[in-house]
Amino acid sequence: MRTALVALAVFVLAGGSLGYVMHARHREQTTRQSGDGSFGLAAPGLYFRDAATGLLARAAGPGGAGPRGGPTCDRFHAAANRVLCLRKLPGLPARTEALVTDRQLREIRRVTVPGIPNRARVSASGNLLSWTTFATGDSYAGPGFSTRTSILDLRTGYLVKTMEDIPLTLGGARHHAADVNYWGVTFAADDNRFFATVSTRGRTHLVEGDLRSWSARALRENVECPSLSPDGTRIAFKKRVSDDPADPWRLFVLDLANLRDHPLAEPHGVDDQAVWLDDTTIGYALPGQGGRASDIWSVPADGTGTPRLVVTGGSSPAVVA
Repeated sequence: MRTALVALAVFVLAGGSLGYVMHARHREQTTRQSGDGSFGLAAPGLYFRDAATGLLARAAGPGGAGPRGGPTCDRFHAAANRVLCLRKLPGLPARTEALVTDRQLREIRRVTVPGIPNRARVSASGNLLSWTTFATGDSYAGPGFSTRTSILDLRTGYLVKTMEDIPLTLGGARHHAADVNYWGVTFAADDNRFFATVSTRGRTHLVEGDLRSWSARALRENVECPSLSPDGTRIAFKKRVSDDPADPWRLFVLDLANLRDHPLAEPHGVDDQAVWLDDTTIGYALPGQGGRASDIWSVPADGTGTPRLVVTGGSSPAVVA
């Protein structure tokens, strides 16, 4: 009898310990995902991902940052009343969680997709969101990568898990190929038209897409990671100008009326989906100095001027009005 009581006590204590550990882990995970509740994107301004912690932050003065908080993210974007946070989940195979919240960082939707977080974009209205993950590889510089791009319509809740099946017109004809990859979606103000990069047969193209008709057509070659200007007339993008895998791209701006482009004054290679900080200024991330993972810079969109340091130790800039 005494032996049975001892065994029962050990079982209860072990169960209690296990329950405490599970509760602590859940509490730690919830805190990591949602922050302490004291940070939000209520005030207008430039927000970004803090490169050191992965937390969200608001820019405060040249090169500086204000409070940090919210969820930890690997990629981030926000517009209107919507926030998109991408983060790599632990374990193998690689998986990405796309967390959608409002500006107070209250959860709206959570989606898990294969791959490593890469690009994130929210439409100006906040109705449409898109993200890209690396399903294979982790860089656009090499030939052995594969991407997976999703589009989420919050008006209907409909999720396009992958864009690869969208009917594509290339060179005036319907294009079918096993190597088609899409990435870097940017949305027009009508919440229907969008632009993205498509890669096939060793070439990249800018495509213009239509959500209602679920179709896309290629406009021109050598346009990657497009970002549509607030007035809808220009696209900032990275253009391949070299075969050097360590430094292949430079920032350009494309005029959609005539499909002519011009280089920006940033002399360094930029591997980022740039953002428009306003109608005349482009923001982007570059590797940081002094051990920092990345810094945020800006440059005039017309090709004049010089680059300016905006945030030290940041990435994924997003302007919230």
